[in-house]
Amino acid sequence: MQGAWPELRGTVGRSLGLGRVREVSRAGSTMGLCKCPKRKVTNLFCFEHRVNVCEHCLVANHAKCIVQSYLQWLQDSDYNPNCRLCNIPLAARETTRLVCYDLFHWACLNERAAQLPQNTAPAGYQCPSCSGPIFPPTNLAGPVASALREKLATVNWARAGLGLPLIDEVVSPEPEPLNTSDFSDWSSFNASAPRKVYDTRDDDRAPGLHGDCDDDKYRRRPALGWLAQLLRSRAGSRKRPLTLLQRAGLLLLLGLLGFLALLVLMSRLGRAAADSDPNLDPLMNPHIRVGPS
Repeated sequence: MQGAWPELRGTVGRSLGLGRVREVSRAGSTMGLCKCPKRKVTNLFCFEHRVNVCEHCLVANHAKCIVQSYLQWLQDSDYNPNCRLCNIPLAARETTRLVCYDLFHWACLNERAAQLPQNTAPAGYQCPSCSGPIFPPTNLAGPVASALREKLATVNWARAGLGLPLIDEVVSPEPEPLNTSDFSDWSSFNASAPRKVYDTRDDDRAPGLHGDCDDDKYRRRPALGWLAQLLRSRAGSRKRPLTLLQRAGLLLLLGLLGFLALLVLMSRLGRAAADSDPNLDPLMNPHIRVGPS
């Protein structure tokens, strides 16, 4: 009997040790190692990419993926890639993830929560899927909770639940109603009103009109009248400045006209001086004798 006791004790010990190994292996099957450089042990599993993810990778690289625990994926690997509030794919719009890891479109979640009364307690804002709290607990720290707090801090209904002061929301001003009394009644307008015939020879016509009358049509104009009209038109309209080519052409034209005027003046002065010069008079030249023919 005494010899059989150590053998029995070893058998019981081995069975107990094997049970612990099975229990540890069964518990460890729900855990996994994230493939990021941090190599953190996590129980979160991405249903779309089928990899273990930590919360840092969940926020950075799997923001629009369905992520739950690895045990839930073992129980049911099917997932719905659409938002449960609008049934539109999650990848189509901006999303936000609650601390229960349920994912929704931010616009849908914000619209749903904004419809609740303003005196709703923070516990009244619940997840549409699992009825968990929308607001993360104050003692909960992590990338998911921090990202959720930053997102909730952008709207007033959530800032009240987070204990933050409200922000001023920009309200678009309503258009003023049009006052119909300011408009004239055009229904009584007579379209067959007689037209007034204006005379082109009227003396009180607006200045600046260059319409030719019948009396002035055949009137003789000065030689440089076109130049004066051009300069007058350029002086009257200062909207567009002259280009470099136009300025050069105008200066060349003015220089040519000045040169021609100088030649005419010098020729006239030279002819007048020659007529009054006694040296050019043939009757005053002693070498020229003019006799009777």
